[in-house]
Amino acid sequence: MFTRILKLQEAATESIFLWGARQTGKSTLLNMLFPGNIYIDLLKSDIYAKYQRKPSLLREELTMLEDGSGPIIIDEIQKIPALMDEIHWLITNKNLRFIMSGSSARKLRRSGANLLGGRALSAVLYPFVSAEVPGFDLLRACNNGMIPRHYLVENPQKRIQAYVGDYLQEEIKEEALVRNLRVFTRFLEVAAFCSGEILNYSKIATDCGVSSVTIKDYFSILKETLIGYIVPSYTKHEKRRMVQSPKFYLFDVGLYNHLRHKNNLVPKTADFGKSFEHLIVQELIAYLGYTGSQEKISYWKTATGLEADAIIGEARIAIEIKATEEISFPDTKGLRAFKETHSRARLIAVSLDRLPRRTGAVEVFPADTFLKLLWEGKII
Repeated sequence: MFTRILKLQEAATESIFLWGARQTGKSTLLNMLFPGNIYIDLLKSDIYAKYQRKPSLLREELTMLEDGSGPIIIDEIQKIPALMDEIHWLITNKNLRFIMSGSSARKLRRSGANLLGGRALSAVLYPFVSAEVPGFDLLRACNNGMIPRHYLVENPQKRIQAYVGDYLQEEIKEEALVRNLRVFTRFLEVAAFCSGEILNYSKIATDCGVSSVTIKDYFSILKETLIGYIVPSYTKHEKRRMVQSPKFYLFDVGLYNHLRHKNNLVPKTADFGKSFEHLIVQELIAYLGYTGSQEKISYWKTATGLEADAIIGEARIAIEIKATEEISFPDTKGLRAFKETHSRARLIAVSLDRLPRRTGAVEVFPADTFLKLLWEGKII
């Protein structure tokens, strides 16, 4: 049994949009939190067909409910944007509460659908995080990723391959998000090799044979379908010349590995190091999302190559992530440089060290310890 961190307590008084990439466990979570509630699954062809044909049927069916009833679950809401007008009416006139889940709000926005004018909160369900997994296995997570169906099996490659195929066919082709699926498929693979790296749109455009404008739109699609994150550069209050282009991260390290054709990763290799960094950033993003923190994640890099992998908030915390068994003085060079202009910053190195320790101003944490402290609220 896995207990998810997201509880959706606000559903007692509010309507909620629940977004999350495919197979992060939205339906499982909703069934667990709200057993016995009205559940409309638009993935079922017969259910989809009747509401597509007559969206007002939703209002006719639910208008008999008592005022204040709910939450009523509508899964894959983006498949029928016209239902949003009916939901709006039921919220306004019957005081009903809804949870509308889906993998992306992009189709709703592009179709001009009614987004309820602030009458619904938004929440995001991420893949598993370490705090949700009893006996969390760092090596398994760095290889398989944290999508529930992938983390739980010994060899997830076929499942991940099917996941990519479903995403391309059902999110991209079916929703007509791009004109050329072949080019977008090539782009997705190139994007994986850029994951965790500073984005160079012109170079990616050359690799894919399209314009930089198209590439920027493709990255926007990845972001809006919750398949990737854009992490900006931290440049505030800097006297140095800074790198200003953003970084990109795929939303799950298992997908990152698969698209780069990497598997069976082991410590002390460069590929494991990249996946290790990816996993820690993935956990940081989920933590900030689940806790509703107003602080944002960014990265810091000077034109001369000094770097910190993650900056939290207004330079409050700087984090370096290295899959080494012993953080050395040179490994903390970027953190120490950051401290020169941000004297109040807490400096943290996440590694494969055996025990926590302090070297100068830098706190060194083994990854398992860091993740435990993170989810206990003792890091951020």
